[in-house]
Amino acid sequence: MTPAPSAGGEEVKKKRRRKRSRSKSSQRSHPNSQQKKPARQSYARRVDEVSAGGLVVDASGTKGLLIGRIDAKDVKRERLLWSLPKGHIEEGETPEQAAVREVLEETGIESQIEKSLGVIDFWFMASGKRIHKTVHHYLFKEVGGKISPQVSEVDDVRWFPLEEIVGKLAYPDEKKLIAKSKELLS
Repeated sequence: MTPAPSAGGEEVKKKRRRKRSRSKSSQRSHPNSQQKKPARQSYARRVDEVSAGGLVVDASGTKGLLIGRIDAKDVKRERLLWSLPKGHIEEGETPEQAAVREVLEETGIESQIEKSLGVIDFWFMASGKRIHKTVHHYLFKEVGGKISPQVSEVDDVRWFPLEEIVGKLAYPDEKKLIAKSKELLS
């Protein structure tokens, strides 16, 4: 009596061996064949940036200083995005020193720090990188200078009545920070 093929007889064992040998040989590299390597998932490189800046209040205590940059998404290049002046902290600088320097560079206004408004951190993508940015914000008092936008980075600089500042700001985190700090502005 011969066992049924499904009972594990000699015929089934031969078929299994042939199947295994075929699958192994198809995995082997042949000199003339081009095998595809599995695609490696690439991730955007993470970059940490730290900046400092804030809101400058004029000598009269009634106006705040904002910088305007042309919105890159505006095809007509007419819409300005208003924000607080700020910039990178350079090696050896404290956040306070960087904030005063950046305000002067971006706006032409000399200022002194009155108090801290807080720290904001956020993520964004730029040039194929994931950027984690931390920004130290301060409240400044104008002490001199002449309003003048930094040619290479800023498209406009203006004083706005303090009550309009939150409405003018383009970025939600800055809006929240200044709205929360209204009692500090008086």
